[in-house]
Amino acid sequence: MVCLVSRSGRELQRYNNMGGRQVVGCIPYRYKEDVNGNTSNELEVLVVSSQKGQGLMFPKGGWELDESVEEAACRESLEEAGVIGIVECELGQWSFISKRHGIYYEGHMFPLFVKEQLDMWPEQNLRRRTWMTVAQAREVCQHWWMKEALDVLVQRLMSSSQQKKDIALTDSLSF
Repeated sequence: MVCLVSRSGRELQRYNNMGGRQVVGCIPYRYKEDVNGNTSNELEVLVVSSQKGQGLMFPKGGWELDESVEEAACRESLEEAGVIGIVECELGQWSFISKRHGIYYEGHMFPLFVKEQLDMWPEQNLRRRTWMTVAQAREVCQHWWMKEALDVLVQRLMSSSQQKKDIALTDSLSF
């Protein structure tokens, strides 16, 4: 059973040594399927609308004291985008200035390989979610640091895909 209520409040919020919030986000991704359900090599990523406007971004929010950074990434993806999946190795950490508070925040980004998309999720009435190509997401994402994380993800997946092809070729040439 999935909890249909988002966490709220800042009592458990983590802060860095400069007093900036520590936030965690995910880039939910999947590979597009054709009409027959066959998976292609075409990557799709999921963006969500912001609560306070029409801007689009990847799910992100505060990292709390009672959870690991990976647990926070899973929670934010569930709360904001209604997706469940596998959190993979961190894409990186970025420092960015909060528009509201004018201080540096610390953002951690992870890929989330989506296994399930829920019909009901905690913030379904506050946000809209949209699957799109990497190029489209890069164009509409409102945060520069999330765009950089997307670039890291694409490079990682392309590198992994090439390694798999190289291994398959090596295996086929072995006697």
